[in-house]
Amino acid sequence: MQGDGPFFTFMQWSIEMFAVIWNRLVRAGAAGTLALAASGALAGDPLPSWNDSASKSAIIGFVSGITTENGPGFVPPAERIAVFDNDGCLWSEQPAYFQLLFAIDRIRELAPDHPEWKDQQPFKAVLDNDMKALAAAGEHGLLELVMASHAGMTTVAFEKVVRDWLASARHPTTGKPYTAMVYQPMLEVLDYLRANGFKTFIVSGGGIEFMRPWTEAVYGIPPEQVIGSSIKTKFDVRDGEPVLVRLPEVNFIDDKAGKPVGINQHIGRRPVMAFGNSDGDLQMLQWTTAGTGPRIGVIVHHTDAEREWAYDRASHIGKLDKALDLAVGSGWVVVDMKNDWNKVYP
Repeated sequence: MQGDGPFFTFMQWSIEMFAVIWNRLVRAGAAGTLALAASGALAGDPLPSWNDSASKSAIIGFVSGITTENGPGFVPPAERIAVFDNDGCLWSEQPAYFQLLFAIDRIRELAPDHPEWKDQQPFKAVLDNDMKALAAAGEHGLLELVMASHAGMTTVAFEKVVRDWLASARHPTTGKPYTAMVYQPMLEVLDYLRANGFKTFIVSGGGIEFMRPWTEAVYGIPPEQVIGSSIKTKFDVRDGEPVLVRLPEVNFIDDKAGKPVGINQHIGRRPVMAFGNSDGDLQMLQWTTAGTGPRIGVIVHHTDAEREWAYDRASHIGKLDKALDLAVGSGWVVVDMKNDWNKVYP
C-alpha cells in the first residue's frame, strides 16, 4: 500500500491496529466467523510490510495455489505444515546468537558462587569480557558455557530464569528488548499462513526450553510446536514434589542434518513450506522441497546494513554460503531484506 496525506495515514493506522487486535484475539482462542471476516478484510494485502516484489508474489501465489479447493495444487489443511528457523529468520542474531548472550549473562550472575571460573576458560573470557578468547574456545567452549548456565535446575526454574532475563535484558547495539528484535514481515507471514489453515512450527538450533517460554506470546507459536536442541532431563522428587531436572548432557542438536530428523520425530509429516536464512537450514530446505506435490523453500538474505545487518558467506553467525549457491537451481525464494521489506522491526 502506497500513498500520503492524513486520510491515507488514518487508513493505514486503522488497518495496522485491526491486525494487532485480531492477532490478540486469535492467540486468545477466538475463531469461527471472525476468522473468515479477518481473512477477507486483509485479503487485499496480507503482507503489508513487504514491498511488491517477486518474493512476496511467490509466497502469496504458493499459498493461494495450495488452498484453492478443487485446484490442481490443493493441499488439505492437515498437511499444511510450515517450518521456520528462529535465529536470523524470525528475529535477529547479531552480534551473537541471543541464547549465547543469555548464557554469558547467566555466567556473570553465577560467578560469585564459582571463584574457580576466574582462571578457567571459557569462563575467564566471559568474566574478562574477552570476546576474542571466547571465540577461540570454539564450539566446545560455548557448549561448556551453555551447560554451566542452563543445567542443574528444574525445568520450571529454568523457564522463570528465561522469562526474567527477557523482561530485563537489552540488545547491546539497539537497546531494545530481545523480543522486540523480531521481524515484522515474518510475523505477518506467520499470521497469513495460520489464517489459511497452516500449522506453523519453529525448527531451530537454539534450545527448545529457551524458546518455549515466549514463542506463543511473540509469534503465536505454542510450545508444543517448537523444535530445538535440548539437554537431557531426569525425573526427581525434591521436597516431596515431582520435578524434571536439567542435566549437563547434550540430548539432541537440532541443526543442519538434525533439523529434518527433529521434524520427523516431532511432527511426523514433511512440511510443504520451509523458511531459513543460513547453511544451518540447508538440509531442512532440501528435505522439505524434495517431497511430492507443491513445495516451497524460502531464504531470508541479510542485505540491510542500515536497518539490521548485512552478512552472508563470510559471517561467523548465520553463515549463508552453500544454501545461497543452491537456491536458484533448487527453485527456492531468496528474500532480499533491504529491497523486499519496507519495515524490519515492529
